[in-house]
Amino acid sequence: MTSARHSPRAWQRMLSGRRLDLLDPTPVDIEIEDIAHGLAFVARWNGQTAGNHAYSVAEHSLLVETLFGRIAPKAPAKWRLAALLHDAPEYVIGDMISPVKAAVGPGYEALDDRLAAAVHIRFGLPAAIPQHIKKQIKRADRISAWMEATQIAGFSETEASKFFGKPDTEITSALRIVLRPPVETRRAFTDRHAALLEDMG
Repeated sequence: MTSARHSPRAWQRMLSGRRLDLLDPTPVDIEIEDIAHGLAFVARWNGQTAGNHAYSVAEHSLLVETLFGRIAPKAPAKWRLAALLHDAPEYVIGDMISPVKAAVGPGYEALDDRLAAAVHIRFGLPAAIPQHIKKQIKRADRISAWMEATQIAGFSETEASKFFGKPDTEITSALRIVLRPPVETRRAFTDRHAALLEDMG
């Protein structure tokens, strides 16, 4: 008698009622309300930021989308949506600082990639974002990290520039880090998502 073999599963019950298998995610189990809620309550920088509210991944994502729009002003709405959703998997796997991600190894990256692909498909994007768009989003992400480091995480500009590169002041002009209660950030994230979907037609 042989025992049946089953693939490992790691289920997460979402507030929407969906049950998401983190190891084998499907687009039908992904809802923007779950993403927005999760990201609004996940703190960047392991919570080590100044202010009365944690700086959330949702707030960071909104800033990255704004920066991406400045870097690539003619980019269609779908790539701005990709920028908004660039850290979407963190709504279920959390945010880890880069040195920890590197220590965890390729397993974390593979998990992130599977979740990202499911999120992209759910909202009408290609599973894999084109490399030139990914590079532009990554640039926006690094500029955001520099802004966060210098404005709320206690870094000097020299130190932040060493880790993230010195950003073009034209791209960051008039932008400031925003700290809001999670419910406000959650609403801003879902509103921006809805606007971008509408622009995609």
